[in-house]
Amino acid sequence: MQTGINPSVSARAAKLVDTLVADADALRISVTKGSHGERLIDAGATAIGGLEAGRRLGEICMGGLGTVAFTQSSGIANWPLGVVVSSANPVIACLASQYAGWTIKDETGDSGFFALGSGPARALSRVEPLFKDLGYADHYPKATLVIEGDKAPPASVIAHISQHCGITPTDLTIIYATTWSLAGTVQIAARVLEVAIHKSHELHFPLENILDGVGTTPIAPPFPDFVKAMGRTNDAIIYGGRIHLFVKGPDSDAKRLAEGLPSSTCSVYGKPFAEIFADVNGDFYKIDPMLFSPAQVTVSNVETGQSFQAGKLAPEIVDASFR
Repeated sequence: MQTGINPSVSARAAKLVDTLVADADALRISVTKGSHGERLIDAGATAIGGLEAGRRLGEICMGGLGTVAFTQSSGIANWPLGVVVSSANPVIACLASQYAGWTIKDETGDSGFFALGSGPARALSRVEPLFKDLGYADHYPKATLVIEGDKAPPASVIAHISQHCGITPTDLTIIYATTWSLAGTVQIAARVLEVAIHKSHELHFPLENILDGVGTTPIAPPFPDFVKAMGRTNDAIIYGGRIHLFVKGPDSDAKRLAEGLPSSTCSVYGKPFAEIFADVNGDFYKIDPMLFSPAQVTVSNVETGQSFQAGKLAPEIVDASFR
C-alpha cells in the first residue's frame, strides 16, 4: 500500500516520450498518427529500432521512475552485454507502470487483436485488481501505453483504451515493438527488477517495506521467431538475472523473501524456457507463475544491517538458450 504524495508516472513518462519522438530519426523508429489522432510509435516492428530505443522504452515503461543503463558486466561470462535497472520507487515504477497487466483486446470488432499493455496508462485506467493492493492512482491528461507486438491496436481498441484512461485519443501514445526486435529484447531485459517486485507481492511481502532496488540481466540476442525469442528473453532473467532489494521490517520477513524469490524455487526450473513452453503445448498460462523471477537474489534490511542471499546464476542454461 502506497501512502503520501506520489509522483505521476504519466507526467514523468510524457517527457521521455517527447524526447523519444524528437530523436526518432537517430533511433530509427517511426512516429505516425492513427485514425483517431492517437500517436503511434513503432520502435521495432516494421521500424529497425535499436538497443538505445529499447533502453529508453524500458524507462518509459517504468513511468520515469527508474533508470536503465547498459553494462558489459551482466554476470554471464559469454554474454557480458546486459542492462542495469534501478528505481528509488520500485513498487510504483514496476507494479503501477511497468508490469504488463492490462489485457487489451478487440471486443467490438473482428480484428482479433490481443495484447498485454504495460506502461503508465495502466495507472490511469486502473482496470486491474492489482491497483486495489497498490493504493496508487494517477491523474494526468495524457497517456502512454506500451505493447509487445508487431502492430498498433485497431481504431475500436484505441477508443476503448482512451475511454478507460479518461482522455481523448489525441492525447494517447501507443509504443510497440516485437519480442524479436532489438528494442523489444532490451525492454524485456529491463523487467528484471519488475519480476522480483511482482513476485514479492505474490509472496505477500509488505510492499510498503520495499524501499529501493537494482537488477542486472544479460540482453538476449534477437531471434526471428516468436517462441524462440520469447524463450531467450525469459531465460535471460530466469537464469541470468540478479537483483538486490533494500527493505525494512523484521529480519525474518527479509530472510523469507530472499529464500522465496529465486526462480529455482519453482518446480519447472532447470531447462530453457522454450522447452518449458513446449511441455505445456504452448499454453503460457499453464506455466507456474513463480518461475518468472530472477536467478539470484540479495535482500538487505536497512533497519538491522542484515543481508540475505539465495539462488544462483545458471550460465549453462543461458548459453543453451542464446546459441
